[in-house]
Amino acid sequence: MSKLKAELDRAFETAALRPTAQRYAVLEYLARYELHATAGQIFAAVNRTDPRASRATVYNSLLSLAKAGLVREVSSEGKAARYDANLHPHHHFICDKCGMVEDISWFDLPDGAAGAALGDRVLSNYEIVFRGACLKCRMSHSKPQDRRPVQNV
Repeated sequence: MSKLKAELDRAFETAALRPTAQRYAVLEYLARYELHATAGQIFAAVNRTDPRASRATVYNSLLSLAKAGLVREVSSEGKAARYDANLHPHHHFICDKCGMVEDISWFDLPDGAAGAALGDRVLSNYEIVFRGACLKCRMSHSKPQDRRPVQNV
């Protein structure tokens, strides 16, 4: 048994979710290629190996996987949602030019940073989404002096 198959089997078992062929194919695709794919991209990939998989089945599989905590939906304003099988805590960077979504290593907010803004709300989780231009877009659309990486402050 491959390492990935063992991990996927364990994930389904831990989430108490029945591993239908379609759910398994969707999760395997996201886990194998470590990308932030749209439902349309996932449908196209799954449909190449299993032409019986309908678009509705892929969407329903994504909803079930997200509800079970096996994938995360990454929303991008006005654009198709993307799905992420990396369940380790992390943040995201979204390129405003090409739409690329990239994982950013997790870091905690400083103690009390969100307290005043949250008021009486109770925080269960959070994720920071950074927006800007990825290196590829900066290199192709900028002047040489604008190509310096962002400095840490």
